[in-house]
Amino acid sequence: MTKPNAYMEHLVAMDQDLCKYRPLSRIICHDDFDKGMCGWMDLHPNYVGKNFNTLRYSQVDKTQWGPVMLSSASFRLAGTHGSMNGTYSLKLSTRPIANGYTEAPAPGSLSHGIKRLTTHLPEGRRQFEMWYAYTPEQDREGLSEESVRAFGVFFDIQDEAHRYFIGARYLNAVNGKAVKRWQVFRAADVTDLEWAYGVENDWCKRGIDAMWYGRRRPDGSTDGFEWVPGGSQELCYNESDDKINWNYLRLLIDTKTRTYVELQSGNTVFDLRGMAPTLTAPYAKIKGLFNPGIWVENDQNRRVFFYVDSVVISGE
Repeated sequence: MTKPNAYMEHLVAMDQDLCKYRPLSRIICHDDFDKGMCGWMDLHPNYVGKNFNTLRYSQVDKTQWGPVMLSSASFRLAGTHGSMNGTYSLKLSTRPIANGYTEAPAPGSLSHGIKRLTTHLPEGRRQFEMWYAYTPEQDREGLSEESVRAFGVFFDIQDEAHRYFIGARYLNAVNGKAVKRWQVFRAADVTDLEWAYGVENDWCKRGIDAMWYGRRRPDGSTDGFEWVPGGSQELCYNESDDKINWNYLRLLIDTKTRTYVELQSGNTVFDLRGMAPTLTAPYAKIKGLFNPGIWVENDQNRRVFFYVDSVVISGE
């Protein structure tokens, strides 16, 4: 468990919206989506080829990923929820299409939000905090929690020597069967070709973009993620798909050692010390990259939604 730092111990006053967080000494951004998108947007491929097409074929088609938008969280029966504190949250929405778990994700089966930042602090601890909710579209009878396959948070970082994805995924369901376990980004010992579903010269290398790359197995394990020890957790979902409950999530990492520190979900803290992401060679033109990201994936042919009330990114 992290302890209050000297900055926070001597703080005289704090924005009341920050009181539901426990940031490190330097707040990099406090994104309250009642104030707008705050720089968050959906992920697109690099449209740099002829006629603004992508340069190379990939098994994963990111042109159809679901949109990112501001939402008042309205439902057909419950009406408007609003956000945890205010009216608007950031909403990620998939399209109503899904492949089986062991296949490559179907175009549109994920929605991905990203904020494009660069680093400005000395290497050290960084933290991602948010309050979030999730639910499938209320388009049919019954309780459909298992329509949500997974969601997660991460940092996409490139320093002087490496690029790496470091983050956590909550695997909620696999082919309609509940799993409810946390994983962290860490690639298996596979080739770049295996990582990219057998596509030669794919732009994505082992360890990058594990949200949709890396082979998946029926038990929920993948070539892109490693199980968190003791990481099973039942989250509060409520009794109907038109009701949402706001959940707290905190991920603490160390960019100096390039390691995980801890993950907090609700009032449960998972000790991640000793775990590390997969380091890859640097990519061109993105030195100093420090992109926080979030995503959600569906498990059935229906839309699922992920709502984020606010986000705090902080460092030391």
